[in-house]
Amino acid sequence: MRISRDKLNKLAHVVADTLAEIPECDFLEDRNTIRQEARKCLEKLLTDEMRIDAAARAKIASQRKIIVEGSQEWAILYRKYYEDEVKKLGIS
Repeated sequence: MRISRDKLNKLAHVVADTLAEIPECDFLEDRNTIRQEARKCLEKLLTDEMRIDAAARAKIASQRKIIVEGSQEWAILYRKYYEDEVKKLGIS
């Protein structure tokens, strides 16, 4: 999923602001540094998700039989291949 730079920045601000509201959470860095790190983490997560999605779709496309996207068979294979790719990255 592609998210605009503005939306990603907004999410990072929400993360930093939410953490700041938690009494048990003390920042060792300033809030802007926390926001930037949250943004980096979100970017990496989205990049990984796009890579996993592309790999799962490629595996389905490489099948001998043509499997139509949106069909039940496609959905089952996508879920299986997606989970396999997640396990490869150790993200379970």
